Amino acid sequence: MARSNTCCLVLLFLCGALLLEMNPGTTLVSAVVCPQYCLDVDYMTCPSTGDKQLSPKCNCCLSPKGCTLHLTDGTSVSCS
Repeated sequence: MARSNTCCLVLLFLCGALLLEMNPGTTLVSAVVCPQYCLDVDYMTCPSTGDKQLSPKCNCCLSPKGCTLHLTDGTSVSCS
């Protein structure tokens, strides 16, 4: 009975290893945690689009790196 359980555990481990190998981008190390708050953003600008006003994102975690969030109070937040 113990040998049967051991074989099942080894088989289960191998199946899990194969599934993780098939999709290597989903590791726990690559996870990014974004804060759950939204700034009052009017628009966003990014170096790649020049001065074009883009649809705003909630915060810097959700916007591309290097972009600037322009807030409704006239201030701005640089997302570096």
